[in-house]
Amino acid sequence: MSRVILEVEGVTKHFGERALLEGAGVMLESGSGYVLTGGNGTGKTTFLRILAGLEPAEAGSLTFRGRTAAFDSYPEAFRRDILYVHQQPYLFRTGLLENIEYGLARRNVPSDQRRSKAVAALEWAGLADRHGVPPQKLSGGEKQRAALARARVLEPTLMLLDEPTANLDGEARKQVLELVTSLCTESHTVLIATHDPEIIRLAILNRLRIEAGRILVEE
Repeated sequence: MSRVILEVEGVTKHFGERALLEGAGVMLESGSGYVLTGGNGTGKTTFLRILAGLEPAEAGSLTFRGRTAAFDSYPEAFRRDILYVHQQPYLFRTGLLENIEYGLARRNVPSDQRRSKAVAALEWAGLADRHGVPPQKLSGGEKQRAALARARVLEPTLMLLDEPTANLDGEARKQVLELVTSLCTESHTVLIATHDPEIIRLAILNRLRIEAGRILVEE
């Protein structure tokens, strides 16, 4: 049985006269981790946002869990299973626990289950003692860990992480790296766009690279 969970073909995206992505495609397998590299401005973030249905592509199609669709008619059902985590995550101006519960509430998960899942997610992220803190009082590393927990609690099939350690150093970077490594050993598929050499070196990750508008598999 094929382990391919996502296959993307022919993704094209221009900015003005410049072709950022030109017929780009990728194939991801279930339960695997991938790292996507490339220089600044090569389209890593744009590609992830297109995969998540957050940005339009001019051409291309994706097949996710056996269902094929064009990017100009991105299925709403895909949004439940493909989650994008921004490098500068936005958190609502409520308590941290309520932020983690938000997506579960949107999915009509009963309140008692929401709370227990959110508490467990905060414990996973090392933020249990920060549950009532408003986001504006969190550090950059804490915000990134909260964003990872908020995505993970929804149990997505595919997680797209955009520069998860950007602008972090010291202990904050180490803590986020540990969570990213943890995610890559769980059952869902993870695709990480990054410049971070420590993430790139992780042996558990398959290496991809954007070059001249296309995505190449590195051995």
